[in-house]
Amino acid sequence: MSAVRRLLGRASRTLPTLRARLIAGLLVLLTVSCAAVGVAAVIELEHFLTGRVDQQLAEAGTRFPASLENGTRPPDHDGDEHGDTRHQPAGTFGARLVDGTVTHAAVVPSGSGLAVRTVALTAPDRRALAALPVDGRPHTVALASLDEYRVTAAWGLDGDVLVTGLPLEPVEAAVHRLELVAGVVFGVALAVTGVAGVLWVRWSLRPLSRVAATATRVSELPLASGEVALPPRSPDYDPRSEVGRVAAAFDRMLGHVGDALTKRHASEERLRRFAADASHELRTPVASVRGHAELALLHPGPVPPEVTRALERIAAESSRMGEMVDEMLLLARLDAGRPLERRPVDLTRLVLDAVTDARAAGPGHRWTLDLAEEPVTVPGDAHRLHQVVANLLANARGHTPAGTEVTVTLAVAEPTADGPGAPTAVLSVHDTGPGVPAEVRPAVFERFTRAEHRRRTGAAGGGAGLGLAIVAAVVEAHGGSVALDSRPGSTAFTVRLSTA
Repeated sequence: MSAVRRLLGRASRTLPTLRARLIAGLLVLLTVSCAAVGVAAVIELEHFLTGRVDQQLAEAGTRFPASLENGTRPPDHDGDEHGDTRHQPAGTFGARLVDGTVTHAAVVPSGSGLAVRTVALTAPDRRALAALPVDGRPHTVALASLDEYRVTAAWGLDGDVLVTGLPLEPVEAAVHRLELVAGVVFGVALAVTGVAGVLWVRWSLRPLSRVAATATRVSELPLASGEVALPPRSPDYDPRSEVGRVAAAFDRMLGHVGDALTKRHASEERLRRFAADASHELRTPVASVRGHAELALLHPGPVPPEVTRALERIAAESSRMGEMVDEMLLLARLDAGRPLERRPVDLTRLVLDAVTDARAAGPGHRWTLDLAEEPVTVPGDAHRLHQVVANLLANARGHTPAGTEVTVTLAVAEPTADGPGAPTAVLSVHDTGPGVPAEVRPAVFERFTRAEHRRRTGAAGGGAGLGLAIVAAVVEAHGGSVALDSRPGSTAFTVRLSTA
């Protein structure tokens, strides 16, 4: 049993699937059972036939070797001796030993009448016969000149030893025949059982296979946001079986997950509509506040300095609030899946214009351009793509100290063997500033993400944390990707857009 257990354990570790393990276990157990039945049948048959030979030996007695002992008849013309072969089956062996030495040895041939054939024994055969215990019990002896024999040794009338033997060849032939038949039958049974087992296990594990397929499809679904359509349930399972209970529990779990996702999506939609509606409604009052503040600053009469500073702050903050409202409204529209324009955009010209604006806004930085030799064109919304580049440059300018070098690189990457078929436009904005704090990097593209400590020493103020969120949303809406690689002294934002 320990060997079977080790074999089953090795098979379960080698085979990856439950179906293969069940089939392998079934075949291993059936093989062990067939082998046990076959071995038991062979041993029992051999024991039974050997007992029949022993019974024949007891009935034969010592008549044949006693006739050799008398020696009253001379050998015939073929060199055979005459002995008492009456009622002796073909192959009967007889030998006479005097003082441990074999004096006569003969065997009854088939269809020989009264003639017997003398056997020329080898030295090992003579020693084997001399070593037989004279107890009248059957023993097995392998004679090189003949074959395996079942023999008995008894005392003769003259004090000699008479040995009578019968061949075991019929027993061995029957045993070998049984081994062959058992091997064929058990082999066919294993093959049929293997095929039937595969079909039965496959049929029995169908609900589990459907559960695994459904789980695989669910694992491939984007569950973080948006509406999610879960795969259909599998109703045809037997709740009384273990597999059926697993399938039922999995379906119930999917139902709970589906309800949670539906509620989450509804909550997102409500929040998105609220943000869009609030942003839309706030645009008018914010613009009105800004206009009144600017109008008050244009008053020709004398205005106290405190009032002037207050009006300037109102105008500045209302302007900043207006930009924030516009950004929130843009994000809400992108979340709602509102399609963008799909026209050819000269990304090279767009980058040149954005860097020119950045030089004017940040003269204390060193701006470097590294552009492709040929103009890079991508399909998309020119205004939104310009906003992506402008936000990245503003982020580099606003979060690094004066004197920082900012390098803007635009190149075209050819498709790889396992990648998409069209070339990819790669835009990189690299600066030599202090880097993005490690605790901020995982959420740098999320909304309202702001570092507690500005990358630029002594920097104050700043945006609302929506600039990089807009970059990520616009790039995603164009089917591209944006990534951050930051460490002290080197920060790079890389945008990839398909040119097709």
